[in-house]
Amino acid sequence: MGKMNNIEHDYLKLLHDILSNGTKKQDRTGTGTLSVFGRQIRHDMSLGFPLLTTKKMPFKTIVTELLWFLRGDTNIKFLVDNGCHIWDGDAYKNYLEETQHEALFTKEEFINLIKTDKNWGLVWGELGPIYGAQWRDWNGKTEVTYPGVREENGHLKPFHIKTYGIDQIANLINDLKTNPDSRRLMVNAWNVGELDQMVLPPCHYGFQVYTRELSVEERVAEYEKRGYVKNIDPLDWAPKRAISLMWNQRSVDTPLGLPFNIASYALLLEMLARETNMVSDELVGNLGDCHIYLDQQNGVREQLTRSPMALGQLIMNDEFWNPDISLFDQIKHIQPADFYINDYHSHPAIKFPLSN
Repeated sequence: MGKMNNIEHDYLKLLHDILSNGTKKQDRTGTGTLSVFGRQIRHDMSLGFPLLTTKKMPFKTIVTELLWFLRGDTNIKFLVDNGCHIWDGDAYKNYLEETQHEALFTKEEFINLIKTDKNWGLVWGELGPIYGAQWRDWNGKTEVTYPGVREENGHLKPFHIKTYGIDQIANLINDLKTNPDSRRLMVNAWNVGELDQMVLPPCHYGFQVYTRELSVEERVAEYEKRGYVKNIDPLDWAPKRAISLMWNQRSVDTPLGLPFNIASYALLLEMLARETNMVSDELVGNLGDCHIYLDQQNGVREQLTRSPMALGQLIMNDEFWNPDISLFDQIKHIQPADFYINDYHSHPAIKFPLSN
C-alpha cells in the first residue's frame, strides 16, 4: 500500500497559485501563459515514488526519455521506436524551419520516415547537442559532411566524424563513489557555446546531488526493509549513505511538463542510489518561470477538483543486468520495461495541449 502523497498536494497548490496569481504573458509559441516566478517543490522519497495520481501518467514514456538522455542520444529514433513522442513536435518544427515551411510531409508522415528511413532519420531526427550530448559528451563534436552522392531514394548519405567530450554522468558516479561529501556533484546541460545548435535550449538545465551518512538506526531500518539475511550483521550489509537530488529549471510547463520532470528526476535519483549502494532521500526542484498555457486552463481546473491517491513503489527489474558492470556503462542494454510502478492508481488522463 502506498504512503501519504505530500508532493501532489504541493503540486496542486502550485497550479492554484498560478491560476490565482499568475501574470498574463506572451511567449515564443504564440499561445500565451499565466506565469509566476521562483517556486520550489520537495519530496521525501521514503513516502513513495512521485508519479502523480490526479491524472494518469504515462510512466513508460518518462522512462524512455530518461534512458535516451543517459544513452547520450540526441536523435528521436530511439524515442519513436519505443512509442515516446515527447520530442516529435520539436523535430518537425525544425524540419519546417530548415525547409522554409515548404514541407513535403505531414507530421505523421515525417515521424514514420524517422522510423523507417535510416538516412532520413540521421538527418531530420537529430535535435542538436541537447540533454544527452551535454550529460554524456560535453563539448564533444560530430562533423557531418555530405559527399554529394545520392542514395537510390534521393537522400544524401551523411558521413560522421566524432571527437569525444566530457562524460559528466560517468564523472558524477566516480565522484559519488570516491568523494561522496564533495560539493561539486553536479551535471550541467546549459552549454552556452552550443545553445544556438539545439532545437530547444534545456528547460531543466542542471542538477546537483548531495549525500549524507546514515545513522545506525537508519541503517538497521533499511536492512529490515530490504529483508533479513541470516548470519549477516546489518551494519556490514546495509547502505551507509543517503543520496538526494536537486534539479534547476528555467521554464516550467506546469500542467504538462512538470509531472514528467518530477518523475524523471526521481527515477534518476533511484538509479544513482542503486549504482552507488545508497538510499534515495530527498528530491528537490527549483523552478523559475512556472506557467500554465492559456489553452490549458480548463484541464487545470478539472485536475484541481481531484483528490490525490496514495503513491506507488518503483520496481527495477535488474534480473538481466550485469552486476559486474556499471549501470551507466550498460545503459544501452537497459529497456523501458525494466522499470514499473507497483500499486499505482490514478484518476483518468487529462489531455493538455503542448505548445512547441
